[in-house]
Amino acid sequence: MAFLFAPLVYVDSKPQNPSKQYQARGMTLIDISTSSNGPVAKRQGDLIIWGTEVAYGGFSSLLGYTSTANPQDLDKRDTYLFGITDAGLQLARARAEVLTDFSKYKFWDPVRLDFVKTPPKLDEKDYKKVYLPGSFTYGSIFFSPYFNTFIMVYFNKFVDSTFRIRYLDLNNPVGQDPIWPKRGKNGQGIAPEDIEALVKYAWSPEQELYKSPPGKGGFNYAGMAHPEYFNRQYFAPSLYPKGTSAGRRRNPWYGSRTISEKEAGGDGKHLLLSWTSQLRGGLNSGIYQVQLAKVEFDAIPDNPDGNFPSAAASSSMPTVSFAANASSPTPTMTAPSTPSVRISGTALTSTGSANRNTQQPWVSGSWLVFELWSLWSGLLLLPILCVWGSTVL
Repeated sequence: MAFLFAPLVYVDSKPQNPSKQYQARGMTLIDISTSSNGPVAKRQGDLIIWGTEVAYGGFSSLLGYTSTANPQDLDKRDTYLFGITDAGLQLARARAEVLTDFSKYKFWDPVRLDFVKTPPKLDEKDYKKVYLPGSFTYGSIFFSPYFNTFIMVYFNKFVDSTFRIRYLDLNNPVGQDPIWPKRGKNGQGIAPEDIEALVKYAWSPEQELYKSPPGKGGFNYAGMAHPEYFNRQYFAPSLYPKGTSAGRRRNPWYGSRTISEKEAGGDGKHLLLSWTSQLRGGLNSGIYQVQLAKVEFDAIPDNPDGNFPSAAASSSMPTVSFAANASSPTPTMTAPSTPSVRISGTALTSTGSANRNTQQPWVSGSWLVFELWSLWSGLLLLPILCVWGSTVL
């Protein structure tokens, strides 16, 4: 089963004030189960988080162990919920069994370095009181078994169709917690369930990952990462029933039609990205296309310190440039420590009504290799509900 945090949007078909045609009511929780006829979604009640609060879970959500202060609760789970504000990302925490009760949530206070009962203001402008200051719209946070740390891939508010990326820097602890020194929990790295690390270490500076080719609408949106596609360790080991052998605590290789597990070079070395591109504009008649990119990672570059790497795409030859002499941020990394920039191979051509006449070559740099293709085209986007969110598996 999976959970999806999604907003409820009130639509006034004949608004007296056009700016109020769509009004966010707040967040709700949907559980998704499987059946012989496909996925089945069911809303868990009405509003869980009112629109006057931060839309927790709207950016990303993660499930993991409870606080290290309670080692006896290893059979219980906390959920970390990330919400977007004008100032950046805010963070809430709740036990998995009380997700529908907002009164049971606690909220990260960056000043106290602790979770507190009082939620931050939705319009909080003091960056010292924001979990992660910055600009965000759509994104994903996930554990990478290739880099052995958490990765964040996202679009910001600059409407430039560019994916950004950060990683949780295990060499940059926040505070003086002896359990969480440099190099991870007790100095031994972190596991997928160690979501408490998200408040024990700082995120790396933002770096540009890739500028996706925009459609006729001028920019792309809904940029997301799908870490389960080329990763048999997507489901954390502790989520499997007790007694499950180590060999069976692995999910299927979902991306076999794109690249075989043997060719991929390890779990998490490749990553699937998606975004939505406009093929045709028009009120109530716009046609949109979801496009995909396959990413092959090399090593994480050094912290840019303001000298951000860049990525750009053109119709004939995308190019990527990154900082030279990059090195892995933690000793547990297995990726190459000295990446290079190279261009090779040919991507799949787009299909459907996109009418893309050029092929996209693969591009690789210190972060990635891209292969671009279309998921579908001719999708009519109904202006009824704007949905963003993330699954907790």
